[in-house]
Amino acid sequence: MNIKYTTAAVLVFVALFAIVLSYYAGGESIAPVVSTLAADTPEKQQENPTTATSNITMPSVPDYLEFAGERVPLDDRDVLERLEREILVNTYWQSNMMLLLKNSTRYFPEIERILAEENVPDDFKYLVVAESAFRNVKSPAGASGFWQFMPATGKQYGLVVAEDIDERYNLEKATRAACQYLKKSKAKQGSWSLAAAAYNAGGRRISDAREEQLVSSYHDLYLNTETSRYLFRILAFKVIMPRYREYGFQLDGNDFYPPRDNYRTESVSTDMNWAKFAKSRGTTYKQLRIYNPWIRRIEHKNRSGRTYTVRIPQ
Repeated sequence: MNIKYTTAAVLVFVALFAIVLSYYAGGESIAPVVSTLAADTPEKQQENPTTATSNITMPSVPDYLEFAGERVPLDDRDVLERLEREILVNTYWQSNMMLLLKNSTRYFPEIERILAEENVPDDFKYLVVAESAFRNVKSPAGASGFWQFMPATGKQYGLVVAEDIDERYNLEKATRAACQYLKKSKAKQGSWSLAAAAYNAGGRRISDAREEQLVSSYHDLYLNTETSRYLFRILAFKVIMPRYREYGFQLDGNDFYPPRDNYRTESVSTDMNWAKFAKSRGTTYKQLRIYNPWIRRIEHKNRSGRTYTVRIPQ
């Protein structure tokens, strides 16, 4: 749509409406309003830049960047522009980025520890941010938890997925399952970048795309919109979050959320009423769910005889 002509049409309509209104009501002319609107057209704003917003700047983009030890080819103009887009979007979605930063100190320490223990690059902690924004959400497709496992995939990697217990919401177990998935995917796809893409699109789709397009790099693949943006979202978080002050986010130590590490653990392998369990341990069902989001219902029938490690807040 041509903005210039659309704006002109609106102004003509307002002017005509003012004439009719003045004729029938004998009211005061609204010509000043029409004049003001005319002053706000793109052409007038170019002539008078003070009428437009003047304090928005382009966030800085690094000259060199790696993902999991793999160089991002920023000399490729398309790659650079994709990265710029995600940095720009996430810098100016201030409320979302502020919450991500506040939550990072709560969840990153545990995720970082497990990634290191599983020999998965630390950069994959930003994949969690891209997937779920540190929220135990459920997607329309049924993916759940910080790592957004689908039910079948979660079960494939050893997670219990049921109505009363769902370990996709268990941060430690889901992170270890994600590490196994990523290492297997990296071995199959050949790079950590492609493993990240496969986490989003599925290994089969990435393998088929590589074979059909005769390329071996994520950055050379023509992919659907979501997957083509996926790694760059992760990279944008990697760029912004450690240097948040450079991107305009002013947070002090007390602004960050503390880790939930004030708990003791207890093993449970029987049927359970979690509300009664919580009360007998000096806490509440609400607090028990906050520390153990994998508990999905008050009543649990442990037909399999599995043992679960429960975090009891102190």
